[in-house]
Amino acid sequence: MRRSLVVLFATALAVAALALAFVALRAKGAASSPAPHLAAFVDRGANLGGRPAPDFTLEDQFGRTESLAQWRGKVVVLAFVDDECTTICPLTTQSMTMALHLLGPAAARVVLLGVDANPLHNRVQDVLAYSEQHGMPRSWHFLTGSRPALEKVWADYGIAVQIEHGMIDHTPALYVIDRQGRERRIYLTASQYAGVGQEAYVLAKEVASLLPGHVRVAPPSGDVAAMSPRRRLQVPLASGGRLVVGPGHPRLYLFLDAWAPGAAQQLPLLAGYEAGAKAQGLPPLVLVDVRDAEAAPMALPRLLASLPGARGLPLAVDLEGRLADGYGAQDIPWYALTNVAGKVVWSHDGWLPPAALLQAARQAGS
Repeated sequence: MRRSLVVLFATALAVAALALAFVALRAKGAASSPAPHLAAFVDRGANLGGRPAPDFTLEDQFGRTESLAQWRGKVVVLAFVDDECTTICPLTTQSMTMALHLLGPAAARVVLLGVDANPLHNRVQDVLAYSEQHGMPRSWHFLTGSRPALEKVWADYGIAVQIEHGMIDHTPALYVIDRQGRERRIYLTASQYAGVGQEAYVLAKEVASLLPGHVRVAPPSGDVAAMSPRRRLQVPLASGGRLVVGPGHPRLYLFLDAWAPGAAQQLPLLAGYEAGAKAQGLPPLVLVDVRDAEAAPMALPRLLASLPGARGLPLAVDLEGRLADGYGAQDIPWYALTNVAGKVVWSHDGWLPPAALLQAARQAGS
């Protein structure tokens, strides 16, 4: 059963309203003024006034019993994460780990906690699997428990969780809790891939303000503007050199990461599309490694090299997530087909067999 939070940002007026209402009820101050170098979509957070954070006791990804109270003396970054999510949750966890990196040696005084937001898959092995897929089994504590226990935590922290047509929607909230166990700030993760680095910076700055001494956090660098398919651009290839994208180059793009469910089984099958597209004069396939959502930069190239049927597939590198944003990717994996004018004429969320991809390419070009 696929998990998608696209609904949260495309059709989620209800969930957004819940989240905004929750922030209005709990926040005691307005969000800080936007920093000039941050994108408008990056959440600066809302002040929670320092009220005591509700305690809870759950099990981590190794089956160890843990409580929030045991981390007094450290700053806690607490996120609510669906262990099967392939949309917003990987962006949340990546921003958490990036923020820890930005703090340098001061990160030793910070702990990352996740609480499972999936009411259907809440076993210890489920949160361990997510942690391993995203390269962070030892860098955070991903907690789960019985459904009633989780529901109490969700209620205590204002997390709306709902199941619609087999998919999980939940408020993508992230809390910063100070060393005395008080709620200081809440953030809602944005859906843009290019925003991960800036969200990490905002989070790291808040955490640094709660630590003793003067912890300096380097500001984010680089552009976060989406790369439109109507612009002719050059993007790097993992094998070296660059690939020209945009008008004049119709292609089938597949945005993905090594952690994408089923990647090892599905990637070798794509050679069937490549062969069929060449024979029928259809747009060639290009894989796009969305690095801002990938824990290990070389994870996808290594995976491709280990799969005999996928070694020859071209792999472009989207270093900052700007290509994924510009081409409309909202999940991993995500297909986007562009025509000669540089317009996305077809897209699809999730894996498809080569025959279905060829049919979609034929129909889009007719």
